[in-house]
Amino acid sequence: MTILRLKALLGAGCFSLALIGTAMNPAHAGGLERGGYDIDLLFDPAPFATEAEATYVMPDRKYENARGPGGADLGLGTSADGAEGYWVPRVGMKVQVVQGVDCMVDYSQPWGAHTAPGMWNGALSNTETDIKSNNYAGTCSYKFDAGKGQLRFIGGLFYQDISGFKESLVNVLPALTGRVDLEASGWGWRAGVAYEIPDIALRASLVYNSKVKLDNISGALDLTSIGRGVTDIYGSTQYMPDSVELKLQSGIAPGWLAFGSIKWVNWSLLQSVPICPVGAPSSLCFTNGPAEATSLDLMYRDGWTVSGGIGHKFNDQWSGAGQLTWDRGTSHGFGAQTDTWTLGGGVAYTPKPNIEVRLAGAVGVLTSGHSGIVIGENGKIIGDDATYDFGNDLVTAFSGGIKIKF
Repeated sequence: MTILRLKALLGAGCFSLALIGTAMNPAHAGGLERGGYDIDLLFDPAPFATEAEATYVMPDRKYENARGPGGADLGLGTSADGAEGYWVPRVGMKVQVVQGVDCMVDYSQPWGAHTAPGMWNGALSNTETDIKSNNYAGTCSYKFDAGKGQLRFIGGLFYQDISGFKESLVNVLPALTGRVDLEASGWGWRAGVAYEIPDIALRASLVYNSKVKLDNISGALDLTSIGRGVTDIYGSTQYMPDSVELKLQSGIAPGWLAFGSIKWVNWSLLQSVPICPVGAPSSLCFTNGPAEATSLDLMYRDGWTVSGGIGHKFNDQWSGAGQLTWDRGTSHGFGAQTDTWTLGGGVAYTPKPNIEVRLAGAVGVLTSGHSGIVIGENGKIIGDDATYDFGNDLVTAFSGGIKIKF
């Protein structure tokens, strides 16, 4: 079989099969990860390409055997729903500026979390938490011939804004809640390298995404329910995590593509975030410090995600792919983010050479565990307001997207 024939069988439809698997990665990643970072559109060979996609994730995490401080039964229920469904959107546009130079702009929501267990025995810890993010990025690359393929250098900048709130019980009888609202923003950068041999659909890429410094955390602490009013607050400087991702794909037979990835995310940056009243000196605003009014307790460890899959191009219009993903849980003794195993699959339909439609779905297992007391920085006791168990739970997701290029 000639190289030209092999290249045709591993063409546009099969080349994008790895993207079907990418769409499934948010099925329940660790830490605060939702969509993460994705620059695959930058590699599209067309002079101009744009795409939009959205994934809806449905985690069915259940809290069980919940107890309040000291193991007390608060009479509010021993079980609760531990996670809410959420959308992960992404929109991007890529252009070839000049021969060898490509640039992409995109919007995504890399981070987020939403739990709403309501009134339960762990309500002193959380009745509802909702964190959202917006990411605006610009990424460019320069490629040139090297050996049998092309070497590509990648660089870019991105701006993020983060906002959210947390509500929890502040008085048991009667049941009264308080609320913390926070927002912050910051800049990050990325750098990477890739090597491609288009004739066999081979691509290897290694990309580093920097930390995002959040030194402007501000908001309000609302305790009007217990007569303390609303207090302006701020948080000590924190960072959204840096990450490194290695992606590989290659044609392995006519019409067949193998792909995989390994990703590390520095979630251990986020432990207990101290929140202090405006006016309190920053020198006293630290974990378990004298100015700490409340805190956002996460206590994460680093995240690792490993995935691999196979794709097949059936004809010029239809391609399909399947992928298995393991995500190491970022919780270790506190919280409910244990290991996740996810099986995903999808199809790509190309009705015309410049239009591609993708549909994908996934099902996974959130493994069991226990959340209890851990000791944080400066001896702070974390998790004493709620302890609970959780079993092996189900997570499902579906995704849809469209790409137009010319």
